Amino acid sequence: MAEPMPDSSPKAVIPSEFTARISKLSGWVFAAFLLASFASAVWLMVSGKVQLLSPNLTQDQVLHGEVTHKIAKQLSMAAVPERAADLERAASWLTFHDTGARVRPGCDGWLFLTDEMRINRHAQDNADTKAAAVVDIQQRLAKRGIQLLVAVVPDKSRIGASQLCDLRRPAQLQDRAVAWVAALNKAGVKAIDLAPTLQPLGAEAFLRTDTHWSEVGSSAAAKAIAQQVQAMGISATPHTDYERTVQNPARRPGDLVHLAGLDWLPVSAQPAPETVAASEFSEKKAEGSSGAAREDDLFGDDNLPNIALIGTSFSRNSNFLGFLQQALAAPVGNFSKDGGEFSGGANTYFNNPAFKDTPPKLVIWEIPERDIQTPYSETIEWAK
Repeated sequence: MAEPMPDSSPKAVIPSEFTARISKLSGWVFAAFLLASFASAVWLMVSGKVQLLSPNLTQDQVLHGEVTHKIAKQLSMAAVPERAADLERAASWLTFHDTGARVRPGCDGWLFLTDEMRINRHAQDNADTKAAAVVDIQQRLAKRGIQLLVAVVPDKSRIGASQLCDLRRPAQLQDRAVAWVAALNKAGVKAIDLAPTLQPLGAEAFLRTDTHWSEVGSSAAAKAIAQQVQAMGISATPHTDYERTVQNPARRPGDLVHLAGLDWLPVSAQPAPETVAASEFSEKKAEGSSGAAREDDLFGDDNLPNIALIGTSFSRNSNFLGFLQQALAAPVGNFSKDGGEFSGGANTYFNNPAFKDTPPKLVIWEIPERDIQTPYSETIEWAK
């Protein structure tokens, strides 16, 4: 008779008294955390700070989970989940130097925005829709005697490719800016791609821990745009000369450090800080001059700017406005919007009574390359 096989199944481990107590405590702590998170999320919804459904909801958004993603993103801003996320981000960074899903580290302390390297669904359709929107705006402006100049800002991961190291930029993105600008020019819209201007500067054109260009990059871009304005036969007014003064070097917090959820840590524990010698621009006042008009003054008066700038935070960083005004030798009304993406700055300006009552001669529209192929979710509207 064969002997029975020995029992190889794992033996049950009887927890110690200490383990049993700790397990109960961990369970209560976890339950308390879930309850606190739920309460903070409910408060966020009751307070009206969460928009459950978009007013322009589409079937495509529902089917691809964009609705639930948006709600989850808004609920994550509740106090308890947000603080828990901060602690998780800090632990991941300090332990593994992980910067999260939105930010990726390159070489030598360089940080990059993952949005720049994402393949968007319906990318070409989105780009075509946005090109059509630009053409429509150009035609509307032309009816009012206003010219339009579109300037596409290339991705940091394109210009600063030498600092990507192990990061990979998809080959499908190689020609998207070139193709989009070509399509606009073919449709009669004056548009320029700033990549050829910034490419010779390499990584020096951008900030190391920020999504935006450096003063080297913004200065070069401003000069290229000013040359294009002059080639269009537009004379910027009123003529004003500007002086540039370079300040002492100082630490410049990077928005990618903030996006990675690490800016609340002590500076010594954050990604290596960046030092920048920022510029300051001032008018060269002539004798008897009362000073330049303010940016928010209405257009149309002889002493007010005849050029308006709309766009994103690129137009509000690294003194781009100052360099542009210096290159044009005239003030420029800046209606750009931080986080405005494709439509934000345009909506802010075209719904401003100043645009209707006292229009400019030229609108410069700065658009980041990474926004070309994203969904056209915020329709551009005009003041009635």
